[in-house]
Amino acid sequence: MSRLMSRTFPSIRPFATAALAACVFAATPALAQKKYDPGASDTEIKIGQTVPHSGPGSLYGVLGRVGQAYFQMINEKGGINGRKVTFLTLDDAYSSPKAVEATRRLVEQDEVLALYGSLGTAPQTAVHKYLNQKGVPQLLLNTGASKWNDPKNFKWTMAGLPLYPTEARILAKHVLAVKPDAKIAILYQNDDFGRDFLGPFKEELAKAGGRAKVIAEATYDLTDPTIDSQLINLSKSGADVFYNISTGKASSQSIRKVAELGWKPLQLLSAGSTGRSILSAAGFENAAGIVAIRYSKEVGLPRWANDPDVKAFEELRAKYLPTVDADNTIAYAGYGQAVAMAEILRRCGDNLTRENVLKQAQNLNDFHSPYMLDGITYSYTPDNYTPMKTLYISIFNGKDWDISDKPVTE
Repeated sequence: MSRLMSRTFPSIRPFATAALAACVFAATPALAQKKYDPGASDTEIKIGQTVPHSGPGSLYGVLGRVGQAYFQMINEKGGINGRKVTFLTLDDAYSSPKAVEATRRLVEQDEVLALYGSLGTAPQTAVHKYLNQKGVPQLLLNTGASKWNDPKNFKWTMAGLPLYPTEARILAKHVLAVKPDAKIAILYQNDDFGRDFLGPFKEELAKAGGRAKVIAEATYDLTDPTIDSQLINLSKSGADVFYNISTGKASSQSIRKVAELGWKPLQLLSAGSTGRSILSAAGFENAAGIVAIRYSKEVGLPRWANDPDVKAFEELRAKYLPTVDADNTIAYAGYGQAVAMAEILRRCGDNLTRENVLKQAQNLNDFHSPYMLDGITYSYTPDNYTPMKTLYISIFNGKDWDISDKPVTE
């Protein structure tokens, strides 16, 4: 057929060949074209965050320091797709006004491509609308508030921790599995944090037909000096399960008070309050038997000493952050998020626009951070920003956490 066409229409073949060559010539530059938004170039990718390097929350400043160390290491190895990463971590002192000031500086003066790993529900709420109006990715936030799962209205914002409702539903499933007729007493912080845990927990119980019931509730405010009276009333309710939705000092006080009262319920604790400093203040012996979710490994413990991911972090810490304690789990969490952010940027290739950074984050649903336990990956999709839907149940044995053999899915 081609020979017939060539003989009958001698001008077609050279014309077609020339046209094809022209199309290829025209298409090739378009396919290979590099795309940049502010904060990106042939040689650099600029990203930022705000965390409390000072003030009462300054222990979280290590998130920024470990991010700087990680990207320094990456740059020494050639960067990401041939580009060096400039990472700017600014101090917001866990203050909303300072978070606004620092975030505006990163966007308007430093012109970062994206922000990641910023900390705290209140500070990040203060810049939530601003970043979405500007179209700047606000990724891997160190907060699990349910408000971050709103891709329809705030597509540029994504949490990096398990969402509080996810955690609450999995804890409820555990109660239903081990105490299907449970009588439950709940203490919760009187704010959005407390309500994010409370509502989904009750909803999960209701799905099971109502055999397990909440029979007593009490609230506390962050300004309350003690919560003794609330715990005394809850202990008198006849409950055999105590769901402790508290933070910091209140968590330590409540765990200790339950023991002092001789009350022996099955205790559930929010994961953000399972740090060793909180349990130590309560008394490790008083915390024995507490149930919480877990999704991460820990550093500084014998069980993880030979884990390849933990060893990689330890090498980074020893070389770049020797003043950071080897068992600093916050630093390890920061390392895991830095690795995830680097993966998002790597997947962007030469299309370093904010829209593409967001697209790659939205589709990070197969990525296992080195901070995560085996069997857990990010679960983001473009229409659901739940960071992780699968978590493990863990029980404190008085010294360490015993982790369940199989994870539980929300």
